[in-house]
Amino acid sequence: MIGLGTIVNVSAIVVGGLIGLVFRKAIKERYQETIIKTLGFACMMMALGTVMAKMLVVTDTGIETKGVMMMVISLALGAFFGEIIDLDSKFETFGAWLKVKSGNQGDTRFIDAFVTASLTVCVGAMAIIGSIQDGIEGDHNTLFTKAILDFIIIIMMTASMGKGCIFSAISVGVFQGFFTVCARLIAPIMTTAALDNISLVGNVLILCVGVNLVWPKTIRVANVLPALVFAVIAAFIPWF
Repeated sequence: MIGLGTIVNVSAIVVGGLIGLVFRKAIKERYQETIIKTLGFACMMMALGTVMAKMLVVTDTGIETKGVMMMVISLALGAFFGEIIDLDSKFETFGAWLKVKSGNQGDTRFIDAFVTASLTVCVGAMAIIGSIQDGIEGDHNTLFTKAILDFIIIIMMTASMGKGCIFSAISVGVFQGFFTVCARLIAPIMTTAALDNISLVGNVLILCVGVNLVWPKTIRVANVLPALVFAVIAAFIPWF
């Protein structure tokens, strides 16, 4: 069944969020703050590990780096055009609309929780690769694995930030659903090089999400999302 991977992923986020809410009631507020910061450092370390794995190459002469120029230029251009479009404010506007429609006007952290959780579970190569595999081959394995990871992440995030995290399921459904539906059209440009670039740049963005968990509002991560588009474009430019 085409799309089953995203359906399972969305369901895992909702269930994980509901479990997180149960834990939240039993966790004191000061504990929640500690959990948020710990989760932030965990995100940073996981993302940093993947970034280093993609950038460092062992050769006969030692360790060399690759993809640095691509990463820097993609992030710079992505941030520039992202600020022009101002995706961050659009995310927050949608979050504010969800807050009202879901009857959570009294939750002061709803929008921040929704935006942070959405970026955490959407940004990354697994979401794109898995959705394309789902759309073309009906292969759900990558998204099933991602669903397990998101399930655990959303439990922790909801327990510390609140029910806004549960609504990141909408973001995942739209984001991954788009790539699943368009899989056959975009598959030719998703070469190994393009996917490697997405993984590298995407994990830098996840690292930024971790920074925001520890030091709130440091980086408008949503405004850097266009960097993923430039990362794909860079895969077709020889001198990168």
